[in-house]
Amino acid sequence: MSQRIMSIALPQLSTDRTARRKWGRSWRLNGRPDAPPLAATAKVKNAMRLVAVDGHGHEAGLRVGQTLSDARALFPDLDVFDDDPDADAAMLEAIAAWCDRYTPLVAVERLAETIAGSAPGLFLDISGCAHLFGGEEAMRGDLVARLRAAGILAHAAIADTPGAAWAFARYSDRAAVAPGRHQEELLDLPLAGLRLETQMLDMLRKLGLRTVGCIAALPRAPLAARFGNGLLLRLDQALGREEEAISPRLPVPELSSERIFAEPIALVEDIERTALQLAGNLKPRLDARQLGARTLELKLFRVDGHVTSISVRAASPVYQPERIMMLFRERIAGFHEDMDAGFGFDLIRLNVTESETRPVEQADLGGGQARGEAFINLVDKLGARLGTDRVLRFAAADTHIPERSFGLVAQAGAGNAVETLLWSDNQPALDGQGSAAVLTRPVLLFDRPEPVEAVAEVPDGPPIRFRWRRTLYRVVRSEGPERIACEWWRDGRGGQSRDYFRIEDDEGHRFWIFRLGLFERETHNPAWFMHGLFA
Repeated sequence: MSQRIMSIALPQLSTDRTARRKWGRSWRLNGRPDAPPLAATAKVKNAMRLVAVDGHGHEAGLRVGQTLSDARALFPDLDVFDDDPDADAAMLEAIAAWCDRYTPLVAVERLAETIAGSAPGLFLDISGCAHLFGGEEAMRGDLVARLRAAGILAHAAIADTPGAAWAFARYSDRAAVAPGRHQEELLDLPLAGLRLETQMLDMLRKLGLRTVGCIAALPRAPLAARFGNGLLLRLDQALGREEEAISPRLPVPELSSERIFAEPIALVEDIERTALQLAGNLKPRLDARQLGARTLELKLFRVDGHVTSISVRAASPVYQPERIMMLFRERIAGFHEDMDAGFGFDLIRLNVTESETRPVEQADLGGGQARGEAFINLVDKLGARLGTDRVLRFAAADTHIPERSFGLVAQAGAGNAVETLLWSDNQPALDGQGSAAVLTRPVLLFDRPEPVEAVAEVPDGPPIRFRWRRTLYRVVRSEGPERIACEWWRDGRGGQSRDYFRIEDDEGHRFWIFRLGLFERETHNPAWFMHGLFA
């Protein structure tokens, strides 16, 4: 299957954004109000100049690059606003997200401002997608009409290469060039269609070279010597001699299922029912690959162009439609505000953005849930409702320093290790004789060891009494020391060893304290710290 690329040019994006705010989203359908031209201004070359002009202004003789004083001379009541590149970029990203309804392969153009005709735009890889919309021309017509209804002027064209589609969208009225015909059709287009810099384009025009056909048949060596390899690269990319890849703004989902509605839906119950149906469509494909979804995305396309994306992450690979629907139900219920359905959603798509080989499970003899499934379902519900980054578990770290030996990680990111953690932590520790082993370290550790004042009979011995949190304790029993060396690769030359003691006072309280620094080898005044309490 040959590649087919649609290029979308948005020549009046900045003024369209302002017009939508002033006159509403349907201003193009309702007709432009009787108002002065719109123009965006910015300081360029120490003067305020027009950087964007709407169609009405172009017809009246205004042009980009004109000084504001000259424009005011033509239109004293010219409606100007400050140029806002960030707002334009956000608007372009919103349009790109909306274009996901046609194909998941949507790329935002990244051209330098020095490129002639570098209006904001998008690339859509529609290979194999056009038949879903009645063909390429019908697909293009639907896209342009919907954008116009939203108050945005768009020119679009379809060709075999991104370069050819870009040229036709800006310098031709062709909607779709037949496969294999772009090379012939390009020859009559102006050289600006090759995405050349303005300076190079001016040089070519001075030599009388104005169309692509003028340079396509010329010897390549003199062209490269005079204008550099950039000219030939752009020519070859447009003609298809040099491959040009577009970079989608989002990763392509591994699996996807969607449904288009003749009548938009708005109720949460209808959305959940649709999510269940789409998950049912994905299940056979997940079963065939023995995969389960770890991250899923539900995209809701509103009729007015707004796109809502809801993502969920499961604690273990999921493939049952009911469980997938439950995740989205909890996620929607966790919203602080009701989901704004506007005039309804006319397309809903379910994407599997991350999958994982699912473990083979065997049900118990009673036909009940597999061991640990109830716990995993609880994790999924909490993660969907509160966020997966708020459902945490303890994880071991590769270090022997007690306070660094564990940390908190997201439970949903544990993968298949969830079950292993579940079973191993529920079993009592056994020694070599098969009896329960004695815990040598406390269950509760302080985040930071707390300083204590301790007195010992000998410098290297255990304390006989100590003061902690303004309370004096008298030691009656002690065990130790357990020596733990510092991590010199992390703590540096100033790191000191620790001697830990398990001690008990005269009231039966048990503590885990340590002396920092080896006496007369690392320090002359070792310090004492409380690190944990035994139950």
